[in-house]
Amino acid sequence: MSTETQNKTIRFIITRQEDQQSKPYKEEFEIPYRPNMNVIGALMEVQRNPVNAKGEKTSPVCWESNCLEEVCGACSMVINGKPRQACTALVDKLEQPIRIEPMRTFPVIRDVVIDRGRMFDSLKRVKAWIPIDGTYDLGPGPRMAETKRQWAYELSKCMTCGVCLEACPNVSEKTSFMGPAPLSQVRLFNAHPTGEMNMEERLETIMEDDGIEGCGNSQNCVMSCPKGIPLTTSIAALNKDTTKHMFKKWLGN
Repeated sequence: MSTETQNKTIRFIITRQEDQQSKPYKEEFEIPYRPNMNVIGALMEVQRNPVNAKGEKTSPVCWESNCLEEVCGACSMVINGKPRQACTALVDKLEQPIRIEPMRTFPVIRDVVIDRGRMFDSLKRVKAWIPIDGTYDLGPGPRMAETKRQWAYELSKCMTCGVCLEACPNVSEKTSFMGPAPLSQVRLFNAHPTGEMNMEERLETIMEDDGIEGCGNSQNCVMSCPKGIPLTTSIAALNKDTTKHMFKKWLGN
């Protein structure tokens, strides 16, 4: 490593919060630069030596991470104003000082650790799973047409990171809109040959006040999704499905 690189440092301004009742505050850190460092690596450096830019000893910054390869969705946070995964946010590609904040759509537990309960509760409500009868081997399941399987696979990439809810202007502490991720999962599981057994129940759920009508079609979700999931396409398809379902109910079929 060159002398210039050895002397180089990275500045972070991190929004911190002691607990859910405390007021947030900002704390600045300066750490040694390393090539190819991501934000998680930088936070680990702060945790190893929790001293702020003023030289004061402080508490280690709290955050969540797991897979470190953009699969688990745990390390979602707002980095330089954009909700994203910290594991794939490379320091070399970020403007300094690097500003780190928690996603405010969800309650903050501490620092950038958040409570995603809102999203998981919505997934439970829409039955975002494939129902099975018992724990014994049921044999080969029904086949899915290749054309359907291709787009369904894209929806299955969702890692419940919560970035789409953070980016959506219609999801906030003042609204009960369930957001893009649960809606997209409704389309995914309704398309499954076994999952479609609960299709009408899922459609009824998203037709409630906090369901699909809460979408304002801002397109923020699809632009921010780290997996490139066609969220607005799913919501458009569900609009069609719920309309058909509503007419069927009116006609008594």
